[in-house]
Amino acid sequence: MPTVYITRKAHFNAAHRMHNPEQSDSWNAETFGKCNYPNWHGHNYNIEVTLAGEPDPDTGYVMDLGRLKRIMQEAIIEPCDHRNLNLDVDFLQGIIPSAENLVVAFWNQLEPLITEARLVSVRLWETERNATEYRGE
Repeated sequence: MPTVYITRKAHFNAAHRMHNPEQSDSWNAETFGKCNYPNWHGHNYNIEVTLAGEPDPDTGYVMDLGRLKRIMQEAIIEPCDHRNLNLDVDFLQGIIPSAENLVVAFWNQLEPLITEARLVSVRLWETERNATEYRGE
């Protein structure tokens, strides 16, 4: 059977602050610039989750995209949408919420919930020009 890749995209809005508490305020301001503002800043994030597998002979699906939508909603969108990623999201506590760290954390939330197919990548668009992707490596 052929391996087929499917992707589901979702959207959420969230605030965060790039700040390393191990470094000085001046280091943080110089390193992160506007992203270090003490009163936060926000993004309109887009997340893409890609799975791979063989189409089921009974359904033709690698995975029901409605089920993937529900998993993404429960594991990522509901906990993160209209939240402060530094303060409000339990599974993000203790990490600097860069797009790079977020895709790894999102992978870790999704991977145990996807049983019908193989999680291939989590891609996060922080802006329309900037994306980060994690492939479980």
